[in-house]
Amino acid sequence: MSNPIFHMITDGPRPVAPFSHAVETDGFIFVTGQMPTNPNAPDAPLPDGIEAQTKRVVENLKIVLNGVDLGLEHIIMARIYLTEFYRDYDEMNEIWQSYFDPDKRPARTTIGVTGLALHALVEIDLVVKRPEG
Repeated sequence: MSNPIFHMITDGPRPVAPFSHAVETDGFIFVTGQMPTNPNAPDAPLPDGIEAQTKRVVENLKIVLNGVDLGLEHIIMARIYLTEFYRDYDEMNEIWQSYFDPDKRPARTTIGVTGLALHALVEIDLVVKRPEG
């Protein structure tokens, strides 16, 4: 196993706790769960509703992935955390699937949780694989 590389993305979302945006080892990148914060106004209130929060989280994930020269097409696994699982699951799915080719969606687990940092409705973390060669 190679030594891990700890990535902090300069223009990435401000971390809400002490962590790296992503950690890379042996071609795999583990992206820390992203929140629906605005990277340009980190102290601004979170967007209202699951649709807006899911879009903001995916945009934040794209910023982190771009910072390690990758994109959404490199995701192999996503974990999605919802505080209002039954209320928000279908709407979150509509937003999530809009970012992917129907034949190339990453593996995924969605988990209902009792709370998230900043009282967010959604958080998403990723496992990504860097292409070989």
